[in-house]
Amino acid sequence: MTFGFASSAATSINSSGSSANRLARLLEPAEWAAAGIPLLRNPREVVSGLHARHRPAPTTAVVAVLDHEERLAASASFARRSAPVDGWEFRNVLLAHLRRVIPHDLRRRTPVRTAVLLYCREGDERWTEEDGAWMWGLRDACTLHGLRCGAYITLTRGGWQVLGEGRGGRRPSSTSTPGDLAEMAAAGEPLELRTASGAVDVLRRTAAR
Repeated sequence: MTFGFASSAATSINSSGSSANRLARLLEPAEWAAAGIPLLRNPREVVSGLHARHRPAPTTAVVAVLDHEERLAASASFARRSAPVDGWEFRNVLLAHLRRVIPHDLRRRTPVRTAVLLYCREGDERWTEEDGAWMWGLRDACTLHGLRCGAYITLTRGGWQVLGEGRGGRRPSSTSTPGDLAEMAAAGEPLELRTASGAVDVLRRTAAR
């Protein structure tokens, strides 16, 4: 009986320790706001462009890399696995997708490109622990890939929201029909875009709506 009790206690301690580690790997909104995350000049343009290209459904994350002029250089989308919320796991999957679509900038003294994350989820615009874990993961993945950590954006039924900035809009939303890339392209300058498939496409900057 003593052995059984000790084993159970150890399991409980390990479980609670693992839980505490997961909770430590997230960022509260105040911490995120104090981190000096660069503001997007035109967040609606960025969100609309990513929404049109990747057509995210709930539990889909879109990681994108912007150049110094806020033009899209590369992007990748993927569905979040059904697993406990953990910033370390999110960091790993973000880093894996970044490595697939764009070379690292670790040789540069100062990052010139910025990674942003758009996450489509259920619920409203209020911060959740899952958001905090994505923020932690994005910040760490950027450090390991030589990028500046940029905005974290949620996409819900109510619209989009740049967390930590208070900026958002009703469209696009998680239920809205994505815009047509060809129509959007007519309003901007062309740029090359590398996607997760490795293909290089010509895309024009998304017009603000």
